[in-house]
Amino acid sequence: MRGTIVRALSGFYYVLSEGETFECRARGAFRNRKQTPLVGDEVEFGEGAVESILPRLNSFERPPVANVELMVIVAPVKDPEPSLSILDRVAIAAEKRNTEVLICVSKTDLADDGVSVNIEEHYRNAYPVLTVCAPDGRGVEELKERIRGRKTALAGPSGAGKSTLANALLGSERSATGEISERLRRGKNTTRHCELFTADGLMIFDTPGFTSFDIEDIASAELAGLYPDIARFEGGCRFADCRHISEPDCSVKAALERGEISPSRYDSYRSIYSELLETEKRLR
Repeated sequence: MRGTIVRALSGFYYVLSEGETFECRARGAFRNRKQTPLVGDEVEFGEGAVESILPRLNSFERPPVANVELMVIVAPVKDPEPSLSILDRVAIAAEKRNTEVLICVSKTDLADDGVSVNIEEHYRNAYPVLTVCAPDGRGVEELKERIRGRKTALAGPSGAGKSTLANALLGSERSATGEISERLRRGKNTTRHCELFTADGLMIFDTPGFTSFDIEDIASAELAGLYPDIARFEGGCRFADCRHISEPDCSVKAALERGEISPSRYDSYRSIYSELLETEKRLR
């Protein structure tokens, strides 16, 4: 039989197949191959055991999930204050793993429209941006249509409202919600294990991670290609190995001057590029 792992807990894997969930263990052969089944994996199973893992689209280590087709990056306008740097890092990690990205501006009932505009301006020509307010349902139906039929992960800082948004999308209290810590102004992490919730054609990962990403597995030379709004202008530079920082006749900087790249996104690129370059120098 074939199915999808929708939950992994204490060595058990729960596989959804034809509307029914089966509790399974993993065959010992997985340990010999140093392979671990992940939530989101498409698998073959039988007699209470996962037999094999079908080819993956991608996989993440933190949190451990597979086959994420769409990353919805939840960008709150307040509580916590939006950090474009964190959001960009999540987007870079998604791009690295060939995952489509959608920016979802949340908690719009808590702040003026100016913050939303700043987020939209930052990501213009990079990713589509939707504005959603889960408590009153604004934008929820449009988001449903965007994610329907695709395995979707909600990412963003703690307290961004990911669990509340997941509940609004799924139409039930499937994901535990928490309050914002008054002392730290950070969200309490209320999710303890990875799970893939399904309802009405939706497939949404609920995970304890996806808050920020290490970018140590990314080379400085490949970074520009992980910024779609910058990558589209590559290829027209004087130098084939142009890094779009200080080189003359750079097509990316020319696009920036024409207003076709957001200045804040370019600043983000330069900052992360410098960080990666310094790391590479230390490791030589």
